[in-house]
Amino acid sequence: MFKRSPDPIPEVGISPVTIGVTAVQGTPGQDAWRKFRRNRPAMLATVVLLIIVLSVVFGPLVYTTPINKVDFAQSTLPPSWEHPFGTNDLGQDILARVLYGGRISLAVGIFSMVVAILLGTLMGAISGFFGGWLDMILMRCTDLCLALPRLPLLLLVIFLFRDAIRAIAGPELGIFVLVVLVIGGLNWMSVARLVRAGFLTVREMEFVTAARALGASPLRLIWMHILPNVISPVLVAATLAVSTAIITESTLSFFGLGFPPDVPTWGRMLYEAQNFLEFAPYMVIFPGMAIFLTVLSINYIGDGLRDAFDPRLL
Repeated sequence: MFKRSPDPIPEVGISPVTIGVTAVQGTPGQDAWRKFRRNRPAMLATVVLLIIVLSVVFGPLVYTTPINKVDFAQSTLPPSWEHPFGTNDLGQDILARVLYGGRISLAVGIFSMVVAILLGTLMGAISGFFGGWLDMILMRCTDLCLALPRLPLLLLVIFLFRDAIRAIAGPELGIFVLVVLVIGGLNWMSVARLVRAGFLTVREMEFVTAARALGASPLRLIWMHILPNVISPVLVAATLAVSTAIITESTLSFFGLGFPPDVPTWGRMLYEAQNFLEFAPYMVIFPGMAIFLTVLSINYIGDGLRDAFDPRLL
C-alpha cells in the first residue's frame, strides 16, 4: 500500500502590482490630498492665496502707514520707495489701503460663504431626506430664488435697509452684517441642489437602511450617515461661493452702496479711482489685481478640490 502524500500547500504570492496598489491606498482624506497635490495649478493657486491672506492679516502690522491720513501735497503720486503702490487723490497710501481693505473683502467672502453653505445644506438635506410634498415645496422655492435677478435685487435690498441697519449696529458693522446676509442669502440655491441630489442617492443605500432598521433617528441619519458622504461637492461649492461673494461686494462698493467712504475695500477703491484712470492708472491696477488674483486662486482651488474628490480620477 502506498500512502497518499498530502496535497502541497499552495504558495501565496503577492505580486509587485498588488503591493503598489496597496501602498497608494489610504483614507479618503489622504487620497484626496494626494490627488490635489498632483494638481499643479491648484497648488500654485493655494500658494498665491496663502500669500494674499498672510499679507492682509499681518501686513498692516508691519506696514504701519495710516490708511486715512489726508495730504493733498502728495496727491496721486506714482509708486515709489516711500509709497510702493502710489497715493490716491487725497494723498492716502494705496498699499496700506489695499492691505486693510483685503481684510474686509476676505471677511465678507468667508462669512457670506458660511451663510450660503448653511442655508443651502439645510434646505437640500431636508428636501432630499424627507422627499414628498416637502421636497416639492422647497425645490419650487429654490427655483423661484434662482429665477430672481440677483444684482438688481441685491442693490434694492441694500438701498432700502442700509440706513435702518446703520442706526441699529453702526455704519461699519451694520453694513457688514447686511452685506453678508444679503450676499449669502442670494447664493445658497446651487448648494441646496447639490446636497439634495446627494441625499437622494445616499439615502437609498444599504448602510442607511440598516441604520434606520436599528432605530436611528432622522437627525442621526442625516448628520452621522448621509451628510458626511455628500460633503465633497459642498466643499467645492464653498470655495466658489467665497469668490462670488468677493466679486459681489466689489460690485456693491463700485456702485457706492457698500461700506462707508472711510472704509477702504477693494471695490470701494476702484469706485474712487474711476475718475483718475487716465493719468493715475495705478489707483485701479493694484486693487483690481488684488481682486483678480484672489478670485482666480480660489477658482483654481475649487477645481482642484473637485478633481481631488472625484472617485473616477486616480
